[in-house]
Amino acid sequence: MGSMSIWHWLIVLVIIMLVFGTKKLKNIGADLGGAVKGFKEGVKDGSAESSASSQDAKTIDVDAKPKV
Repeated sequence: MGSMSIWHWLIVLVIIMLVFGTKKLKNIGADLGGAVKGFKEGVKDGSAESSASSQDAKTIDVDAKPKV
């Protein structure tokens, strides 16, 4: 009784299609797909920039002073 069968999901899908309409759902799907694609490109660009900046970073060597 706690799990939903395929018939429950089909009824929910039909109700959503009746409320929003297929055109609006298509637009929402396209917008969501574009957002995911943009996010993946941003993550990919961010990791490329961070690896490039870590290679160009200069290291500063210092001597640690003992605590008095």
